[in-house]
Amino acid sequence: MPFSRRTYRLRRLLPATMAAVLLTGGLYVPTVASAQSASDTFTPAQRKAIVEIMRDALKTDPSILTDAITALRQNAANQAQASAQGALATHRAQLLNPVASDAILGNAQATTTVVEFYDPRCPYCRKVLADLDRIVAEDKSVRIIEKVVPVLGQGSLIASQALVAAFQQGGQAAYFKMQHAIMTDSEHPTVDRMRALAKQCGLDADQIAKEMNGEKVTAVLQANMELAHGIGLDGTPTFVFNARQIIPGAVDYDELKKAIAHTR
Repeated sequence: MPFSRRTYRLRRLLPATMAAVLLTGGLYVPTVASAQSASDTFTPAQRKAIVEIMRDALKTDPSILTDAITALRQNAANQAQASAQGALATHRAQLLNPVASDAILGNAQATTTVVEFYDPRCPYCRKVLADLDRIVAEDKSVRIIEKVVPVLGQGSLIASQALVAAFQQGGQAAYFKMQHAIMTDSEHPTVDRMRALAKQCGLDADQIAKEMNGEKVTAVLQANMELAHGIGLDGTPTFVFNARQIIPGAVDYDELKKAIAHTR
């Protein structure tokens, strides 16, 4: 396959250039900023010639496109990382200092803080429960601050309301009893089902049902959702380690241990 000097120059320039354009319908369409810049710099004839050169180069050496896509992805990843670090810095105090309504798994005075944003209906959140229990049992210098966020619909909202109401009634012990009951339950969450689970946990079921829609419960869930939005949460579970590192999505025991060691 011929490899001209012109193609060599394009191989050096196109990945960075194409990282600023959109690929639509097989044609390279500049973004608004790049299109305006090109309009100011090149004549119509020059622009047409550039497009022809690009097409010719891609036919001659298709790997140029691979390099461009790699550059685009890397640029997006760098921007996302910078945005995440900015969000963590903005909300650092909230992520490191639990409030009175936060349930804490492990040693409340631990020097390493992990914040978990989770939905009680999320299957990945349910799967990681045992790993979290194992981590705090093995490592007394880790605390996990639980932030329940109802992101999966009405059933999640009902389950989350019941969890917060249980905490308000009986503190940490009641919360984790109710959490285990809800997150191992296979039935669809309803108020009546939450009442039954609360009774199984030895709680005042009627009081739980009454407080689920109360102002205090609503305020806790709203605060959790606002913090989740502030750090750019886009799924559950999401873990934040010492307000320095975010790991979104499903993780296992080994990944959590590595992240804790890294943040230390």
